Amino acid sequence: MKRRYLAEEAQARFADARFAAVRRLAALAEAQGCAFAVVCGDVFESNQVERRTLARALDALGAFRMPVFLLPGNHDPLDSGSIYRQAAFRERAPRLVHVLEDARPVPAAPGVEIVGAPWRSKRPGRDLVAEACAELAPAPGVARVCVAHGAVDALSPDRDDPSRIALAAAEAALAAGRIHYVALGDRHSRTEVGASGRIFYAGTPEPTDFDEQAPGEALVVTLDAGRVEVEAHTIGSWRFLRRRDLRLDGPADLDALEAWLLALPAKERCVLRIECAGSLDLRAAARLDALLERARDLFAGLELWNPDLRVHPDDADFEPLALAGFAARAAEGLRAQARGEGAPAATARDALALLLRLSGEGAAP
Repeated sequence: MKRRYLAEEAQARFADARFAAVRRLAALAEAQGCAFAVVCGDVFESNQVERRTLARALDALGAFRMPVFLLPGNHDPLDSGSIYRQAAFRERAPRLVHVLEDARPVPAAPGVEIVGAPWRSKRPGRDLVAEACAELAPAPGVARVCVAHGAVDALSPDRDDPSRIALAAAEAALAAGRIHYVALGDRHSRTEVGASGRIFYAGTPEPTDFDEQAPGEALVVTLDAGRVEVEAHTIGSWRFLRRRDLRLDGPADLDALEAWLLALPAKERCVLRIECAGSLDLRAAARLDALLERARDLFAGLELWNPDLRVHPDDADFEPLALAGFAARAAEGLRAQARGEGAPAATARDALALLLRLSGEGAAP
């Protein structure tokens, strides 16, 4: 998975963390005594991943000491070009790794079957869960896990998508005893769906973006035909952290921001988005730029969103510089332009702030 706001070095660490997460999943499954594991779609970002990426993923999956079932999703559908049909996958896949290629019930453990709902294209055009469950009849003494991928209609804003999973139909299949748990993929946030206590998105084992709720987890499910227990376990090592509504109006606010940045742990695995507003003079704005530049050397990624941050030149900003001649005239011209509006004024303010930084006047006290 690529992320535009990660530099090349951070992107490599982000990729490595995802392979490490697979091994942590295997260790968790073993520690919890799990009979098998499932990955509910989008094992791979696409069907065109690099050969090295495939090899590393399969090597990591080899850490599982119990069967692990992979479901093709919308990113890696089971079409003619599927990664699961490639010789490199079939030759290197560990013995305990299985691909759910159709909806036929598959024995996963004594008394447990998996019913898969694999994607065969990026747009299946129908409810794959309803289709997978339609022909099932209750099997006494057997608990069934439906493994699926996609948006549930109760959560999806796209009312015209025919591939949405109908919550009512899934709950009806649960109530009829045709299936006993629905394990879902697609949402990157851990999410319980409906009121049955038997339909869950596990989310992603590593966070991937700022808006996810309870990412970086795996679900350990204790199941038989009569009961279900679901417990979340932390797997992820990265964080996507958003600081909202930050107010910057002077040196004290910059002091607080700097202290907060310094106190954050594991900066090399943290991606920040700072949303700020306020009003700063040029000296304070130059200090903010310097502070953020230092932070970008420490954090995996840092984005600043500041459309409501106003920067205004102040005569006191330039008193210590003692400019003369051409430099003084150039600075005065920039100051006059910076008092205006629009892109030219913003460029002038940036130039003046850079002048202060180069002079050392924008450094922290």
